Amino acid sequence: MRADSSELTARHPDHTFRSAPDRLTQWQASGVDTAVFHSGLYAARCRYAELGLSQMMPLDRVLVGAESARAGAFGGFHHPDQGYRHLQMLSVVTMYGPMQHASTPARQHASPQRPELALLDLLRAYAHDCLHYGSRRRYVDVGGKPTRTQYGINFRRTTGQSYSAADPQGTPHTRNLGVVMEGACDREARRITRETAARAGMREPDHVLGRLAFRDTTGTLSKEDVTADLGEERTGEAAHYVGALRRYEAGVNHRYAAFLAEFAPGEEEDLHDLLLNAVISGDVRGLSAWLDARHGPGTFAGAFLTGAYFAPALGLSA
Repeated sequence: MRADSSELTARHPDHTFRSAPDRLTQWQASGVDTAVFHSGLYAARCRYAELGLSQMMPLDRVLVGAESARAGAFGGFHHPDQGYRHLQMLSVVTMYGPMQHASTPARQHASPQRPELALLDLLRAYAHDCLHYGSRRRYVDVGGKPTRTQYGINFRRTTGQSYSAADPQGTPHTRNLGVVMEGACDREARRITRETAARAGMREPDHVLGRLAFRDTTGTLSKEDVTADLGEERTGEAAHYVGALRRYEAGVNHRYAAFLAEFAPGEEEDLHDLLLNAVISGDVRGLSAWLDARHGPGTFAGAFLTGAYFAPALGLSA
C-alpha cells in the first residue's frame, strides 16, 4: 500500500505529480531560488524536535502536482481532496496558483507563476502534514483490516464511535478533537511560514488574490479578508479556491483560536505547545493536568467526551 501511490494520485487524473525533491530541483533549474523553502524546513526541524517529534516526514513522501491537463486548474493548500493520508503515509499536494498545462512541452517544467507564494504554500503544507505524520497512532485488526483507534489525542472505538462529536454547523467554538488537532497543526505550520517569510524579507503582494494567499499562508488574515468581495479576480477555479480558504479559516483556524482563548486566556501559547506535545506522544496526562488545574477535575473529558462514545454498539450479542 505504501509503495504504490496510484490510489491517491488517481483521484486527480488531470494532474501530473512528482516528488517534492524532484519538483524543487525542476524549479531551481528554471531559475527559481528555493532557499526560502529550505530555510523554513530547517526551522521546522528545530521547532518540532522541541515538541518531541524526532523524525520529519521524508520529503520524497510528498507528491506535488504542478501540471494539469485541465484548463484553468488552480492549485495550493486548499485544493480539494489532498493532504496527508495516514495508511499510505503519503502527502499529495498541488502547487499554489495556475497549474501549467501538461500538453505544452515547453512549459512542462516551468516555474510557478508566483514562485515565492508557491514556495511558502508548499512549506506550509509540508510543515502541516509533518505534524499529521508524527501524530501518535494506534491500530488494531478488525476483520482483517487495520483500524485506527487512536490518532494524536483523539480516539475511536473499533465499533466506530468517536470520542468527540462533530461541531454544529456555523458555531464559532469547538468541542471536537479533530478540529482542535487540525487547528493546532495549522497554527504551528503557519507560524513557521510566517517567521520564514519575515526572515527572507518577503512582503505582501499588491494584487488582491496574492495578498489573500500570503496572509492565509502566514496566518495573518483579517476579518475583511474572509468576508470581502474579491471582484473580478474571483473567477473559475481561483474562486473555488478562495471559497475553500475561507471555509477552512472559519471552520478550523477561527474555532481553534476560540478554543485557546476560552480555555487558556493569556496562556494560549502554553496550551498550544501542550496540545502539540500530546498529539505527538499520544499521552494526554500532562495536558489533562494543566486543564484540570485551571478548570477543575475532568476538564478534558468534560469538554470533549460525547455520550455516544461508550454507548452499546448495535448488533453486538451478549
